[in-house]
Amino acid sequence: MSLEAVEKVSKVEGEVRERRTAAEAEARQIVSGAEKDGLALLQRTRAEAAESGKALLRQAEEKAAKRAEEIARAAGQDADALRRAAEKRLEEAAEFIVGRVVKH
Repeated sequence: MSLEAVEKVSKVEGEVRERRTAAEAEARQIVSGAEKDGLALLQRTRAEAAESGKALLRQAEEKAAKRAEEIARAAGQDADALRRAAEKRLEEAAEFIVGRVVKH
């Protein structure tokens, strides 16, 4: 092999090494970028899920508060009805007690 052929082969091998090194560096950058993008996406997804969970919790709390108000209002109405019924019988009960005390 002539000196000129050896130099060409050496030159080509050097170019191949440079291209390989450049390709490996580019591949590392691509992987690094993909990892960063993936982590950013994961963080956004987690944040969105947390916000969604908070919103669902707020909705559930609002529904529970409304239901508690409804139950309290119904209980108040029932208590008022029982009080009115008791007030109607209060005079009868007083007369009954007085009547029993006077007889004995």
